[in-house]
Amino acid sequence: MLELIRAGGWMMLPILLCSLVFVAVLLERSWNLRQQRVLPNGLTDVIWKKWHQGDCRETDLAEYARQSPLGAVLAAVIRHADAPGERRSLIEETGRHVAHRLERYLSTVGVIAEIAPLLGLLGTVIGMIKVFLVITEAGAGDAALLAGGISEALISTASGLLVAIPAFIAHRGLRRRIDGFVVSMEAEASRLLDAIDAAQSATATKNTPS
Repeated sequence: MLELIRAGGWMMLPILLCSLVFVAVLLERSWNLRQQRVLPNGLTDVIWKKWHQGDCRETDLAEYARQSPLGAVLAAVIRHADAPGERRSLIEETGRHVAHRLERYLSTVGVIAEIAPLLGLLGTVIGMIKVFLVITEAGAGDAALLAGGISEALISTASGLLVAIPAFIAHRGLRRRIDGFVVSMEAEASRLLDAIDAAQSATATKNTPS
């Protein structure tokens, strides 16, 4: 492996750096975008029961928001439960902030997927320039000198593609995963809102003089 890196020339250094950053981001996002980390099972029902029982304090909401993105959205629903005229927009704003946090470092993966093949192409151009310089200075008879430039060109191209292809696939996969989480969070927030509306309507009907 070390010999391949050396044979690929100095352009292998930025390609190698891209691969290290990509692996680090992929591990971090894979850990923080787990299903149970983003959408804890049964959280909506737990928050609904606490609110319905009048036992949902601000400290509880802050803890829910800290523990998971879904908790942050549902906490916003509870905080604005008594403001029906503006709560939809306020909850949507919270949802946008949560979605932005979920997309953390996603653009980095996309940039790596785009620039890695370009770095490989640049290495190819540099390698071919060396080949032509050798031909100009020593002629085409020295196969060993020519092979050095050609191998540098091919190795850098292959390395750039080996980094770019997994990064492209990971970017698409993470994007789809995040989109699915956002849709699920919207559904859970709507479910909690509907339950709160039904409870408030029932209370208002009960308190209305006959």
